[in-house]
Amino acid sequence: MKQIQAIAVSLMLATASPLGHAADKPTVLVTGANRGIGLEYARQLADKGYRVIGTARDPEKATELATIADRVEALDVSDAASVAALATRLDGESIDILVNNAGVFDRGDVSIDKVDFAQMEQTLAVNSLGPLRVIQALLPNLRKGERKLIVNMSSQLGSISGSTGTWYAYRSSKAALNQITRTMSVELGKEGFVCVVVHPGWVRTDMGGAAATYSPEESVSGLVGLIEKLGPADNGQFYDFQGKVIPW
Repeated sequence: MKQIQAIAVSLMLATASPLGHAADKPTVLVTGANRGIGLEYARQLADKGYRVIGTARDPEKATELATIADRVEALDVSDAASVAALATRLDGESIDILVNNAGVFDRGDVSIDKVDFAQMEQTLAVNSLGPLRVIQALLPNLRKGERKLIVNMSSQLGSISGSTGTWYAYRSSKAALNQITRTMSVELGKEGFVCVVVHPGWVRTDMGGAAATYSPEESVSGLVGLIEKLGPADNGQFYDFQGKVIPW
């Protein structure tokens, strides 16, 4: 009898996947997954056994993502019709984790006289309203998921207490995303959701530049490790990729 029990336990451990799913792979949707941090998210999560849905504005050009993700979907987070179309295509599917990674960063507004209001509106549309729009549209999918985890990619540049000036649009957009996430965490926390914002570090990507401190592999390795540990006590928090709390 003991031998039979031992075999049964071994089989359970062998078939268990991340986050306690016994048979089905947990599903993660990553926006802006065709390059940089988003692509690395897709790669590392897929390597860990997650089912990855990656989005790109132009899926036909996301050739590397197509070799990694289980599914590639078209999505422009600043376009309400595009977000609605994605929700229609995913109707009835469970999503365990949503990673709102898509973002833009224009560095021209280093002083108030250089603020381009059209560019600032676009930055807010992508970095702040985009994640909110995606969450609202995919909330039925997230409610069907077991993990109910929403990870919004912010930046330490969105910290108001830590602001050192320059980049009006980007800083403001990430500060707004932080507040959106904090507000959402209060509402959705009642349903068992965990909503966080995270800072990936200064990463060597097209956005971060070649002089940045960390590689995408280093940043995302820390972020994935953090994601796998997040629980109810973390709801509404702001962390860096090493799990350290960032002041609002």
